[in-house]
This record gives sequence, structure tokens and C-alpha cells, in this order.
Amino acid sequence: MNWITNVALPKIRKKQMKDDGGDALWQACPACEQMLFTKSCQERLWVCEHCEQHLRVGAKDRLAMLFDEGGYAEIALPSVPHDPLKFQDLKKYADRLKIARKKTGLQDALLSGFGSLMNHQVVISAMDFSFMGGSMGSAVGEGFIAGVDKALDVGCPFIVCTSSGGARMQEGLVSLMQMVRTTIAVQKLREHSLPFITLLGDPTTGGVMASFGMLGDFSISEPTALLAFSGARVISGTTSEQLPEGFQSAEYLLQHGMIDQIVPRSEQREALKNILDVYKSSRNVA
Repeated sequence: MNWITNVALPKIRKKQMKDDGGDALWQACPACEQMLFTKSCQERLWVCEHCEQHLRVGAKDRLAMLFDEGGYAEIALPSVPHDPLKFQDLKKYADRLKIARKKTGLQDALLSGFGSLMNHQVVISAMDFSFMGGSMGSAVGEGFIAGVDKALDVGCPFIVCTSSGGARMQEGLVSLMQMVRTTIAVQKLREHSLPFITLLGDPTTGGVMASFGMLGDFSISEPTALLAFSGARVISGTTSEQLPEGFQSAEYLLQHGMIDQIVPRSEQREALKNILDVYKSSRNVA
């Protein structure tokens, strides 16, 4: 038995790997399992140097990557009921919120900012999977709408970066209502001829994918991202069908016309600039 390979290394990986990059000096790539020096990984925009796997990034890092010089004016999350259903499973929902807030430094799973992207004024909202799986509750819904309202006030495009497991079960019907409310907000952007761009990260699933995640005027995805409503095992069991290889991957959705483009993280600012340039040119012609 190779003690280093079978015992020591798994323990090191378990201790040092964190979903959001964390404070560990090293972490393991979830795809190839190679150890990555955190500082170098951050400089590479959280992309594995060995296999090019795009690691999940937090909302703060996402906004810093996209805005010019990483600077933006934060759009505050509106106040919402703290625990509308007084929900409790193995832990109280209120306690889960406290833990997630302490872990991420965020109020909830969405962070929005207003600033400049390649000299274009934009509002960007980013979801954070480290906050309760990026789940969408009332705070995320209100934050999304606040971002849309800012875009409407300024008259600029709205970009949302998704990474979510779907609706937040601890808020029940309240969370499901956010699917409708965010869809209505997107419609307001269209009524004012303002672009709505989605940047889909891994994973984007459930109620987020089934609402604003699929409503972008232009939809960009990161490579190999899982994009789905229901899990593949659930679909296969329900339909009694063998699903195609790569089903629900970004590459499969691109091949079947569900998204417009797959863009590596290092090229996303340029890709978004090209889209915004086209929008600006069309406005000038009009």
C-alpha cells in the first residue's frame, strides 16, 4: 500500500480544498485532482493549469474579474424577511444563514455592482455557490430586481453571472415566486430595449435555470459547466431512457442551440465587450 498516495494525500486534499478558493495555500482541482497553488490559481482566474477546468469562483471574485480594474459601486440587497417560514431541518434556517454569511462575507447568494466593463457602463449581478449552494430565495430575487432597476435608471445593459443549485427549499413557495418576479424584471429590460446577458457558470440548475438563466438575449457559458433543470438521474428514471453522453453540459447545449457561446474565463471580458459594442452601435444607428 502506498501510504502517501492512499492515505496522506487524500487527507491533505480534504483539509485544504475549499469551494471558493478560501485561505488555503493549496487546493485540489475537482476534475484532474492535481494540487494547485492557490495564489497561482487566482492569477489564472481560478482555472486549473493542468486540465483547464474552470473552478467555481465567489461573487466578489467574479465582479472583480469583469469590471474595469475590479472597481464597482455595490448595489445593496433590499431588506427581506429573515426566516419567513421559521424553517428547520437538521438546523434552523436562521442558523444556516448565519453560517453562510460568516463563511462568505456576503448577506446572501447574490452580489450586484454598477461600473464600467471595457468602457461600457453595466450592472452585473453575480451568484455565489458557496452561499447555500447559490440557492435563490427572496433576498436573491430582490437583489436581482434591484440590479434591473439600477440598469433601467441608468439606461445600461444588465449582466447576470449564475452559479446555483436552484430555488431555496427553506423558503418554500416564497423562493418559487422569485422565478416569476425575476422573469417579469427581465421583461422590463426588453420593454426599454436594454440588453440582458447571461454568463452561466457551473452549476446552473433548478429554478434559476428555469427562469432568468434561460432568458438572456445573449447567453454565454463557461466550458464544461453543468446547465440543467432536473438531475440527469431523475430524468433518466422518469423517462426510462438512456440519456446521451454529455447531456446537460455546456457543450451539449451549445450543439443543440440552447446557448449562444462558450467562452473561457480569460476571454469573457472581451466577449462581453463585443456584445456591448454591437448594442451601442445599434443604438447610435437608431
